[in-house]
Amino acid sequence: MIFIVVKFPVRPERVDDWLDAVADFTAATRAEPGNIMFEWSRSVDDETEFVLVEAFRDGEAGVAHVKSSHFSQAVAVMAELVSEVPKIINGELPAEGWSAMAEVQPSHR
Repeated sequence: MIFIVVKFPVRPERVDDWLDAVADFTAATRAEPGNIMFEWSRSVDDETEFVLVEAFRDGEAGVAHVKSSHFSQAVAVMAELVSEVPKIINGELPAEGWSAMAEVQPSHR
């Protein structure tokens, strides 16, 4: 599995536009056959930073994603909204998807 985390620093005056601006990109990516997850979060420490956590089945799926037209369109849109170059962590994990977390279980009160 290809696992990616990207931190997007957004221009303060454009923060309220971010999720709408990436909505089509998000939907198109989630529809890709090799996509495992594509999730946006907002930093609790910096209100101008959005964090994207994404995963793809394998390198082939990752390449298909980057070569897609919706990726190219999103890059152009994001370039107008970010305040600096986003930071990324990208790696391959020996996993195929979600697993149950053993350490935290619901309490039965």
